[in-house]
Amino acid sequence: MHNHDNFDDQANGLRRMNKQMVKVISISGGKGGVGKTNVSLNLAMALAQLGKSVMVLDADLGLANCDVMLGLRVEKNLSHVLSGEVSLDDIIIEGPFGIKIIPASSGSQSMTELAPAEHAGLIRAFGEMQTAVDVLLVDTAAGISDMVLSFSRASQDVLVVVCDEPSSITDAYALMKILSRDHGVDRFKIVANMVRSVKEGQELFAKLTRVTDRFLDVNLELVATIPYDENVRKAARKQKAFIDVFPKTAASMAIKSLALKAAKWPLPDMASGHLEFFLEQLIDAHPERGVL
Repeated sequence: MHNHDNFDDQANGLRRMNKQMVKVISISGGKGGVGKTNVSLNLAMALAQLGKSVMVLDADLGLANCDVMLGLRVEKNLSHVLSGEVSLDDIIIEGPFGIKIIPASSGSQSMTELAPAEHAGLIRAFGEMQTAVDVLLVDTAAGISDMVLSFSRASQDVLVVVCDEPSSITDAYALMKILSRDHGVDRFKIVANMVRSVKEGQELFAKLTRVTDRFLDVNLELVATIPYDENVRKAARKQKAFIDVFPKTAASMAIKSLALKAAKWPLPDMASGHLEFFLEQLIDAHPERGVL
């Protein structure tokens, strides 16, 4: 009889996990100003147009970029979930094309300062989330904080957004160096943003690989070259995503092409495909300090 109960428990556990098989993609940029949040939001919408259920975790804490860029009103954020006031489902705001955004706790408390009890609360909140998700895009902060490293380490795919400026290349290199040396991340998907041509995007990628091939043991793949496009700025002024208002513009076409690729990136195996695992990975990154 016990065996039967045990089997039922396992079956229920597997069903829950299946429900939460999620592709987690983190989007980083070594420095600010490379268009990382723009890439995150527009990629989310392009994936939604392909029929995926997409959620963006705005982990750029202290800035809460996503809602500002889209002119969305945020009543409650992640800090209200952690304090137990509301559930994660209650704070999700819907953006264009049905994408779901989890707004960060902007301002006072940053998730980098969470206590261990709040970590457990975060895992529980995601574990209890009723909203079904196929893809979770994590829009990380600029720079190389513990937070960025933890999110990148726990994600299945790490996108690094670079533009053709020496400081962007240097910072992207520094991020990959730390992730590969200290966190076991050795595969990076590079997005060359705001380039003048595909050729310039390839040259930018070549500059990056010249340095990484020489000094790091990593595998880089150029997954998108997004052209510099005046319509990106025009859309930003309207507080809209460029893929929404200028669906046929050059930048939108490049993002759509990236979405088609991303939709085919393989899902992880069972264990690492569910959200609880993703969050446990986050916390395991710095267990000794109780920091994400």
